[in-house]
Amino acid sequence: MPQDSLGRGIHQLYDGQRRRYFPLPDYDLTEPHAVKLTIHGRVIDEAFSQVLMEKTELPLADVLALDRVQKGLGIPDDVAARLRRMKLIEGRKPKYHVSAAVADVAAKRAEYIRTRPQSDVFYARLITDYLETFKQATRSDIDSLLMTKLSDVLDDKQKRSKIGNLLTKLRKQGIIANTGTPQAPVWQIAPGKSDAE
Repeated sequence: MPQDSLGRGIHQLYDGQRRRYFPLPDYDLTEPHAVKLTIHGRVIDEAFSQVLMEKTELPLADVLALDRVQKGLGIPDDVAARLRRMKLIEGRKPKYHVSAAVADVAAKRAEYIRTRPQSDVFYARLITDYLETFKQATRSDIDSLLMTKLSDVLDDKQKRSKIGNLLTKLRKQGIIANTGTPQAPVWQIAPGKSDAE
């Protein structure tokens, strides 16, 4: 098949899937005289379909990029910047996700909140509330408290690093104190600090 016919065929296939608001097929061009297509039989992300319904003017290149985002695949930095300017994606590379505006329309508010980071004040309050209630906490206790509360955009290593930074910040502010060792910390509210302060 001539290359230009092959290109038109792939374009028509994508356009057909797009008009039906389905996930787009993945194609593999590693073999010189064949194209391997994988057509997904279900909608992976309702928000993706919602974008296609609402933004019918999107160029095919942007539709393809959004399709990769909804599948959890990477996209080039310049494309990510363009989709971010259009308020279609949020998050940090490489874990982009559908934006709040699209999430709202597609009834994906809970998923959006899970991926959106809260303020450090929110996390610090959780730590101090825990210490006020239970008097002390190990690092494992604090990890258990916060790991599921931190943004799903962060991996476990990033979450642990964020928790470490929060504990350091609270210690430097004199709000909490380590009564254990650096290797096995036991956190408590610093002497002289109370909930009223």
